[in-house]
Amino acid sequence: MGTQNATNDPRPASSRRVLDPVSRASEILFGLIMVLTFTATLSVNEVGLAEVRAMLFGILGCNFAWSIIDAVMYLMAARGERLLAASTLRAIREAKDPATGRAIVADHLPVVVLPALTEADLERIRRHLDGLPTGHLESRLAMHDYLAALGVFLLVFLCLFPVVAPLILVEDIALALRLSNAVAVAMLFATGFAFGQQLGRPWRAGFLMVAIGLALLAVAVAFGG
Repeated sequence: MGTQNATNDPRPASSRRVLDPVSRASEILFGLIMVLTFTATLSVNEVGLAEVRAMLFGILGCNFAWSIIDAVMYLMAARGERLLAASTLRAIREAKDPATGRAIVADHLPVVVLPALTEADLERIRRHLDGLPTGHLESRLAMHDYLAALGVFLLVFLCLFPVVAPLILVEDIALALRLSNAVAVAMLFATGFAFGQQLGRPWRAGFLMVAIGLALLAVAVAFGG
């Protein structure tokens, strides 16, 4: 499912990515696992054309439905974050004294950042937040949120097409299934590799993404997913 870090990003919406690297990786992982629960559970010795066609319709319908659900959940989470941010701003403005306002600010800062800030720093942040225009208390969703939800939908839904392409283009069903699963694993690695470039360890992240994806697939299959 998509993360909602963008809703608290202070940069203008036009300068932000619709989805951050973690969100993109998690959405692609979700979509690939969804497809693999179909393709990896078919026996190459038992399937025929009718079974493959039924599977393709199942994949399409399932991913389409979950793409919509995931996008709606993204919007719900974004709305929740905005409500929480508005509530925090109101609490700072309504604090009985500056010390209480600074305490509220400190409670909402990352633990790793807080030791680096002095009371003067906290007071400067409190004054900045207290002086924000009333519009910053708005909790309504913005266009950027809807674009991010669309990005969630497209990532989950469209990532299935490279995986099902062999099932459409290759006549040998056994070969098509093997190619389909190989493409899914390759996409898992590519997703992890791209995410790992943000951390400086692309190869490790690529193999880790494959391991995580296959482990989650095993769990899904074991429980009838």
